[in-house]
Amino acid sequence: MKIGITSVLVDDQEKAHQFYTDVLGFVTKEDAPVGDARWLTVTSPEGAEGVELLLEPDWNPDIQINGAPAAKVFKKTLVDAGIPWTSFGTDDIQKEYERLRERGVQFTMEPTQTGPVTTAIFDDTCGNLIMVAEI
Repeated sequence: MKIGITSVLVDDQEKAHQFYTDVLGFVTKEDAPVGDARWLTVTSPEGAEGVELLLEPDWNPDIQINGAPAAKVFKKTLVDAGIPWTSFGTDDIQKEYERLRERGVQFTMEPTQTGPVTTAIFDDTCGNLIMVAEI
């Protein structure tokens, strides 16, 4: 067994698609209509046949907590606590940090030694914090 697809909940699929491709540099793998949304995945250009990241809408009205879509409540709770939704890897965190800063990415944590790895955290502009770790 292996991981084929993982997801990140986004508040706007088109905005997320632009950020994850134009800013982060991922490439579109799948883009197909599914009801009111899209099956929209991106992958790393370094391993296009690897794990896909599904840019999944967070607005499903059928799953609610206290009258609000559950995904939005969950995401806000994570962001308010400073907890990243997921983590991406890089061979050189400082180089990646500088590349993303030049592209306008807002970091909530600069590269920091966190135990055996160096990590940084950025805002994906779609309601999530994302960690990048030197691996």
